Amino acid sequence: ASRTNVTVAAGRGVMGLSAGLLVWDSALSAMAMVNSSEIHKLLILKNFLTSCLALTLAGCAGYDSAALPPLKTVAHVDLPRFMGDWYVIANIPTFIEKGAHNAVESYRIDADGTIATTFTFRAGGFDGEEKRYTPRGFVVDRETNALWGMQFLWPIKADYRITYLADDYSVTVISRIQRDYVWIMARKPSIAEDEYQRLVRLIGAQGYDVSKIEKVPQRWN
Repeated sequence: ASRTNVTVAAGRGVMGLSAGLLVWDSALSAMAMVNSSEIHKLLILKNFLTSCLALTLAGCAGYDSAALPPLKTVAHVDLPRFMGDWYVIANIPTFIEKGAHNAVESYRIDADGTIATTFTFRAGGFDGEEKRYTPRGFVVDRETNALWGMQFLWPIKADYRITYLADDYSVTVISRIQRDYVWIMARKPSIAEDEYQRLVRLIGAQGYDVSKIEKVPQRWN
């Protein structure tokens, strides 16, 4: 019942945002001949909200938990040690990540215990427009610190599970119970090919379709 209530609330929030964007389109069309500079600013804001909507839809995608095997996290994460920059080596990309170059996810623990997250990348190429998103992580399982909820847009918290973490905290795998998106990340922009293939096999054993995994181009001068 509690999950049903959360799903309904999430659905209402998404529908509200979708309806708002439709109304916005109508308003922009009506204003198009009035003030072009203001229209440009509003279009930028609309594009941001559209990206939030896409991430929210990904975060609250329904699944039948009874039909999926458990997805174990690592036994424990030392949160202060986990903080900092992580280069995205490969992923099954969300809508906004398609074509991303030089993708980096950065974490910082705030005073309230939540995780301030910054995700940046270049869109479409190394010289592409820089994109920046700042979701917030909420540690759900304080015993392991490996199960988070990642919030791009209130009140939805997307499933985020640390399912692999090297002993030296050099490489990690972030998975989701839905087996839809996954991220291989490292402290450096590249990892050895044999290590990469080992992680792909690990992800396949979790129940993912590994044919969907894409390497993320990284080039830092």
